[in-house]
Amino acid sequence: QVQLVESGGGLVQAGGSLRLSCAASGSIFNGNVMGWYRQAPGNPREWVAAITPGGRTNYSSSVQGRFTISRDNAKNTVYLQMNSLKPDDTAVYYCNAAVNLIRIVRGDFGSWGQGTQVTVSS
Repeated sequence: QVQLVESGGGLVQAGGSLRLSCAASGSIFNGNVMGWYRQAPGNPREWVAAITPGGRTNYSSSVQGRFTISRDNAKNTVYLQMNSLKPDDTAVYYCNAAVNLIRIVRGDFGSWGQGTQVTVSS
């Protein structure tokens, strides 16, 4: 069973910032690429950002330059710092883990955490 707990969402005005956290069990986190995703109402879930165990990062074009993904391997936690937020960023945000970046970007996981709601007002 996947053990992922996302937190840190909330309501923020456009231009504001939020920091999301995702705590994962060690068996999921260790040695895996971690990714953040989001799903807005009526839309499919989309990949947002990824980070390898060594700290290499990748971002979708929609968040490049505004979001920063990081990880604390000692705490089995991955973070998503979101700056310059826009109303289009409104979604439920999720994290997940995979053995490589291709799988992370594909995002076809059978299990997900509960997610954390981010709402950006204009």
